[in-house]
Amino acid sequence: MGVRPPSNGDDDEPESVEFGIAAVDAQLRYADLSFPATKDDVAAELGHEQIAYDVHGNTVALGEMLDRVETGEFRSRQELLNELHGPFEEYRENNSGGMFQQMRSMLPF
Repeated sequence: MGVRPPSNGDDDEPESVEFGIAAVDAQLRYADLSFPATKDDVAAELGHEQIAYDVHGNTVALGEMLDRVETGEFRSRQELLNELHGPFEEYRENNSGGMFQQMRSMLPF
């Protein structure tokens, strides 16, 4: 997931804010991890990494999200991301300040 941050009025193109599985994917690009990989392999390489789970930059350790995944081995990077999608969505819904905060985050100002 990625959301553009609010514009500060300049003409520069703003960068997107990566969170959830998009942020995990960004970490995977730089990790020394090959697939297939076990949950333990992923945890050893990236479990300590703090991953943004919402547009506000709130973070959670990837290891905590891996604990919520039942699969023990991932055949591909995409399979890992697919398995993490549900836990990240659930965590975001339960920890992002409710419906009002979610609606406010979608507004351009």
